[in-house]
Amino acid sequence: MSTSYRYLGRPRPSIDGRSKALGATRYAADVDLAGMLHAQPVLSTEAHARLRAVHAEAARAAPGVVAVLTAADLPVTADPPAIRQEMVLAREVVTFAGQPVALVVGQSAAAAADGAALVEVDYEPLPPVVGVSAATQGRSPAADGEYVRGDVQTALEASAHVVKRTCRTPFVHQGYLEPTAAVAAPDPVGDLNRRVTVYSGCQGQFDVRARLASILELPPAAVRIVPMAVGGGFGGKGGVIDPLAAAAALHLNRPVKLVLDRSTDLQTTTPTPAMAIELELGADRDGRLTALRVDIALDNGAFPNGMGGGIAKRLAGCYRIPHLAIRWRDVCTNVHATGAYRAPGAPQTTFALETAVDALAAALELDPLEFRKRNVVRAGDPQPDGTPWPAGGQLACLEAVESHPLWKSRRTDAGGGTGVAIAGWIPLVDPCAAACRVDPDGTVVVTLGAVDISGVYSSLVLVAAEEIGVDPQQVRVQIADSASAPYGPSAGGSNIACSAADAVRTAAAEARRQILALAADHFEAAVEDLEIADGAVRVAGVPDRTISVGALARAAQSADSALSHRHGPIQAHGRADGPGGAAAFVAHVVRVSVDRETGRVRATDYLSVQDVGFAMNPLLVEGQLHGGAAQGLGIGLHEALRHDDAGQLLTGTLMDYGLPKATSVPPVTAHLVESPSHGPYGALGVGEPPIVAGAAATANALRAATGAHPASLPLDPESVWSGSTRSTG
Repeated sequence: MSTSYRYLGRPRPSIDGRSKALGATRYAADVDLAGMLHAQPVLSTEAHARLRAVHAEAARAAPGVVAVLTAADLPVTADPPAIRQEMVLAREVVTFAGQPVALVVGQSAAAAADGAALVEVDYEPLPPVVGVSAATQGRSPAADGEYVRGDVQTALEASAHVVKRTCRTPFVHQGYLEPTAAVAAPDPVGDLNRRVTVYSGCQGQFDVRARLASILELPPAAVRIVPMAVGGGFGGKGGVIDPLAAAAALHLNRPVKLVLDRSTDLQTTTPTPAMAIELELGADRDGRLTALRVDIALDNGAFPNGMGGGIAKRLAGCYRIPHLAIRWRDVCTNVHATGAYRAPGAPQTTFALETAVDALAAALELDPLEFRKRNVVRAGDPQPDGTPWPAGGQLACLEAVESHPLWKSRRTDAGGGTGVAIAGWIPLVDPCAAACRVDPDGTVVVTLGAVDISGVYSSLVLVAAEEIGVDPQQVRVQIADSASAPYGPSAGGSNIACSAADAVRTAAAEARRQILALAADHFEAAVEDLEIADGAVRVAGVPDRTISVGALARAAQSADSALSHRHGPIQAHGRADGPGGAAAFVAHVVRVSVDRETGRVRATDYLSVQDVGFAMNPLLVEGQLHGGAAQGLGIGLHEALRHDDAGQLLTGTLMDYGLPKATSVPPVTAHLVESPSHGPYGALGVGEPPIVAGAAATANALRAATGAHPASLPLDPESVWSGSTRSTG
């Protein structure tokens, strides 16, 4: 694309790609401290039971075992946890199979694992509640809510056609490459001044610090979080095990490392909720949507997660619907707790709505893309909660699909089918701060407290370079720990690119102002007569009056320089206040082939169109679209955490849990639409929208290929072959 910027808007490789490729990047599991112990949790084998006793004599006697800890040993609040991230060890009752009931600590990871195998737990089994159906029969705590607008019943009765569907979606794990890990070390200052440092692969160090301070009953300043590189988070790295590692370290007064193996990670972390969605969608004879009625039950597992309202809000999609009634019920069951996964709940709700939209378009004999164009929201239209939709590039996304060869050729694929789905997403923009200094060698150092989980620092390098006027090679973006970092929000909600970019922009602009003030003093010239380019300041029109940014920084820090006494070092700070109100829209097209004998569905081509506002680094933005497409196909075709009637996880290894493989992801075309928003440089958050529409587009492609109307995910061979994916409505 054309851009008026020198660096922004141009593709640039990841700044940490080489380090990761060479294995030099350090993750939490790579931290080794003097005197460090290793921990292994003992997980409950019961989904619901009273905890009578933990028999640990054999484990304590095992070689290399230092301690076996239970809830009573740990210096934590006795308040019952409200969310999974507050849970340390079970006290009296276990609420899911996989809940930690004890922690074995050993001289080595192998010793801790051997000791954990020797721990015997005495349970008094209680009846488990498993599945939405059991929970909605009144045997589980629930939270209800609704969005209502207009007269839905009358509008449905007057509609030319109504589609009724019952859709079910399973628990889905985030599938990150790096398992959950944390290392905690007590500071040796005595019990009266307890302090702890946690090396954490978390998505938000300040949120984790606040939670640990509350659980450990410490002031926030006594908890130091050192954020490590995150090998994939997608909402799942919220500090699930950090409290347990920190409490053990404080109790034993030794550093403790806790790394979950893959099976433990699948059992005890926080996948996305399972859902049951009953839906009615109507339209008039002119192809205008008239009414939507939805009842959704969300299986949150062992703890409420509070996402029901946001998930229900997305069930209206990005359509103009004058009459709607969306009711949700959050229920708790005796399986693992749930949490956020990239665009929480949106792939599932989009699957339910977009397959209904496709069915309605077919019933009205309308082209599915034209039907969507006719009904897509415009700026100012109300969302289900009454707040207006912001402006965005929804029509531009639909037009990009309409003109693309993959969509144009949809009727020529005799062996398969092509489906489309659209969605809208409103990214968060949270408050953020940044610091910016210039070192004597001319390096611009940007310091943040916001964690980079998606390569966003590689775009922030361009922001600082653009604002100051230096080459991106001269810019280094680094994260500091919670003891010294500027405040940064948690990485989630597609917020870091915009919130951090705004903070970096203002910090870099202030650093530029300081550089120019120094140069003006040095040259005895007016600031307005100076310019910065290629890492140097010069007097406009006088080529020989030039000084490098590094030379100015050296002078500003030198005790022998008059400039330092009049100005001081180049050190700037910037803040972003977190304005909201931007909307990101996507349109996905998937082509599939279907083996009629086995029921195997294979994606053969993929188009991902997304309004990104302005792509600060197009290479990285396209990478986000490619990754989201792969995850959307995983949700659509492969992934499900399944339990038996007793609450036991049946898919607890990667042999059973079907993550998409490189061979199952087709070529993905990433098409960027740029409809500038009010974000920095017109940018939008791009991290979450790429996953939203993939499963829905895949299901619509299956319908186009076979005539079936998929009503459950994933579209695995067994369900496709048996016909259980056909709508029950």
